[in-house]
Amino acid sequence: MKTATRVQTGLRLETRLLNTMKALAEISGYFGGRTGRRHGVARFEGKAPFSDESLGKIETLRAVYGLDLTAADSYRLMEDPQ
Repeated sequence: MKTATRVQTGLRLETRLLNTMKALAEISGYFGGRTGRRHGVARFEGKAPFSDESLGKIETLRAVYGLDLTAADSYRLMEDPQ
């Protein structure tokens, strides 16, 4: 088995995205970090990180949390001045 050194990060995420990711992790039986790690490693290898079943769950969760952002939005978001 391979070992890993883990670090806490100050990663900032959009609220609806975070809620959707947390819900996906919960219904999939994963911790949030594991879901993010799977996604990152898969993308680095040029592979899709989610199965068709998971993509269906994600679409449902996006609707629940009002997550209407797309990948194209990621560089055009402005910080909410709350």
